[in-house]
Amino acid sequence: MAFRFGNISFIRRGIASILRLIYTKIFSMDIDPKAEFSLSAKFDKTNPKGMHIGADSYIAFDAVILSHDMTRGVRVHTRIGRNCFIGGRSIILPGITVGDGSIVGAGAVVVRDVPPHTIVAGNPAKVIREGIEVGRFGRLKGADDIETSTRILNNVD
Repeated sequence: MAFRFGNISFIRRGIASILRLIYTKIFSMDIDPKAEFSLSAKFDKTNPKGMHIGADSYIAFDAVILSHDMTRGVRVHTRIGRNCFIGGRSIILPGITVGDGSIVGAGAVVVRDVPPHTIVAGNPAKVIREGIEVGRFGRLKGADDIETSTRILNNVD
């Protein structure tokens, strides 16, 4: 019998539940119970009350969400809306609002607010597509196959 990670996914869910409990009860972060995050996602613990993550949003691996800046002495609120996807190794700087239904590309450095229903990518992050429709966890609607997703992300119609 071959080993399958699906057989131990309950362990990952258990660890994520414990982390969520620590983030929300001990650090007082505002993380919606329906939001999901990778175990390697980094949430700012210097100003934890400034963290706000909406329902049905997903924070991917090694993403960093900041709510303070020691060099300027700033402690602000950083907000991720509902149905958003924050790509792997992206960085959301302090005080940024990511609008509902938006996607932040992998490796993006978000230095300005992201309007609702947009895709941003790059360093610094720039809008590459507007007026998108997403489902739960920021999954593009109408992009059921890789070819369609690639065309949408590359802004080719």
